[in-house]
Amino acid sequence: MQKVISFPHMGNYHIPIEILLRMVFKEHIVMTAPKITKKTLEIGSRHSPDFVCVPFKYNLGNFIEALDKGANVLIQSGGGCRYGYYAEIQELILKDLGYEFEFIKLIGGDLSPVNLYRNCKRIGTTLSFHRFLYCFLLIIKMVRLIDETEAYIRENIGFEVKQNSFDKLHGEFFEELKTVRNFSRLHNIRKKYSCLFRSIEIKKPPNCLKVGVVGELYTIMEPFCNYFLEKELAQNNIQVSRYITVTFLLFEKTRRTKKTLKAAGKYLKYTIGADGTDSVERSKTLAERGYDGIIHLKPFGCMPEVNAMPMLQNISKDYKIPILYFSFDSQTSETGVRTRLEAFYDMLIMKKEFER
Repeated sequence: MQKVISFPHMGNYHIPIEILLRMVFKEHIVMTAPKITKKTLEIGSRHSPDFVCVPFKYNLGNFIEALDKGANVLIQSGGGCRYGYYAEIQELILKDLGYEFEFIKLIGGDLSPVNLYRNCKRIGTTLSFHRFLYCFLLIIKMVRLIDETEAYIRENIGFEVKQNSFDKLHGEFFEELKTVRNFSRLHNIRKKYSCLFRSIEIKKPPNCLKVGVVGELYTIMEPFCNYFLEKELAQNNIQVSRYITVTFLLFEKTRRTKKTLKAAGKYLKYTIGADGTDSVERSKTLAERGYDGIIHLKPFGCMPEVNAMPMLQNISKDYKIPILYFSFDSQTSETGVRTRLEAFYDMLIMKKEFER
């Protein structure tokens, strides 16, 4: 039987993941899970334990939708918190529902190409390790390009002169990325779109509002999960900054743990797990850089981020910087999120005018 391989969504990272899997598994079918919708969350929530975090529910919904469309191999990437233990629970739930499939925890705690190649061999790749390494390094470079490009968009889209200029070019950028199969092509796309994005006319006042986003990785990087919060901020002419990206998580987070803890200063003595330590350190850094506000995102019940909140409150008090807290679950109201964002925006405007 031919294998149909699928995986859940997280932001725009499904594009490089799909490219990698298509290059590695040429003999099999690679199928991205259907785009996340409210139905995805409803399905995932229906079959999930009440106490698990919302990323579990989104991923489970993605898995079920993919299985219903014919997938028979599911890939789960693991995680740095209790999500790292969820693969076994998700597999049991799906098998209890009657699905027949192979479940692969692709990354786990070992990010080495050797371990990834070993897992790919289990699925059934015929590539040599040398060729696999080439594909892997190509995708890593592609992910870096995506993160760099989206950081520029995030900080400038709120000031575009012609509406939808960034979104239109962003879509074209990803369409061209889908054609990449070698470093030369990727290099040409980097040069082309670096110029094109910077040629978009913007009117960005030097004293514009600047808001930093910190918190748990999935709720930050999957826009549907946070109700497209970054786009909502940009529509109010706000420069949005966030540092949590796949590039940071895979290649910077671990090696700078000691620096992160030191940079957190008096607010942290020990690491508090997952993204919590980074949330504290980055909030302090954003406050020192003169940002006008910070938004903290987390799934409901996320312990590392709950542990970070008292330190964030101290930072808010010491630096006189407003921090807005969001906890997301299947019951979160989109209207409520937007209402609180509007109130936060109005408060930042009044605070800035008062300080002049």
